[in-house]
Amino acid sequence: MIPNAEFITLHQNRPRISQMLMELVLRPRRDLAKWARVTKQTPNVKIGYPAQHIASLVTGVEGERTGARGHDLRDKSEVKSCSRLDQLDKCKSCGAAVARIEPNCPSCESTRIKRNNDSKWLITVRNLRELEYLLNEVPRIVFLISDYPNFSNQDWETLRFQVFEIWPALKRHAHFGTIMSNYYHNIYLPHIEKAPTKTPAPKNFWPYSYQFYMCNPVQTFSCTVEDALKDPKIKINTYVEPYVDRSTIKSVTMPWNLLKQAELSKLNLDVNAQILALRNGVTESQRSALSLRDTDIAKPQQQLYERGIR
Repeated sequence: MIPNAEFITLHQNRPRISQMLMELVLRPRRDLAKWARVTKQTPNVKIGYPAQHIASLVTGVEGERTGARGHDLRDKSEVKSCSRLDQLDKCKSCGAAVARIEPNCPSCESTRIKRNNDSKWLITVRNLRELEYLLNEVPRIVFLISDYPNFSNQDWETLRFQVFEIWPALKRHAHFGTIMSNYYHNIYLPHIEKAPTKTPAPKNFWPYSYQFYMCNPVQTFSCTVEDALKDPKIKINTYVEPYVDRSTIKSVTMPWNLLKQAELSKLNLDVNAQILALRNGVTESQRSALSLRDTDIAKPQQQLYERGIR
């Protein structure tokens, strides 16, 4: 999990990340929200390409100037992003669409609004060669997410931006390979056999899910933004320098409430350790005793690899 120093060409990036977020995401989002109140159009800022910029500054690795056709980063790392900011919501009373910045339904004035918080990372694998490439040749996958840390309180003025890394070929992240292999063999291929003319949906990799934590993701960046639609103020909470060996960093702790009772019992924790787990979460070492859910790997089919991944 040591980044390849040959490709680290961007330096002194911590302050540049804040500047970039302000210029590419926060100020445009604030201006869009202002005009959305007038035009009634969505204020959503698509974070796909800004995410590429964030990834480069966090990892210190430049892109290849190829958009979606080349490697996301010059060291062959993949970048995946999802945004839970400004998702379109729905009125529970009349079914009308409601913008995140609207406290009431614009159609019936109801305050019974279903606030959506379900954006996820999409990972495409269309053949056995692509699966092999993802799991054995991509050094790391850089996952970015923007969301609301105080979503349950409907606090839309506080934002959070986070970056996680998973290194697919390493044992520490072996569950990621299991998840992707299961998707390809047990979901993608059966779908193709039943409906050859229809392309199956990509793998949904859910942030903050049981499977996400079981992959032992390492956080390399996080920041919170307060007063996001008024006077944005950025506070960087986590920043790992590009050269740092990721194996020295603890993976993200799993919230204990994601576990079923049988799984919690499987940890064989004494009373004191269980109290700590309930309070602080389940560590990487503790969850090594757990198994993935809903993964039944089919035997790989004998087929030739397809050429030309990109």
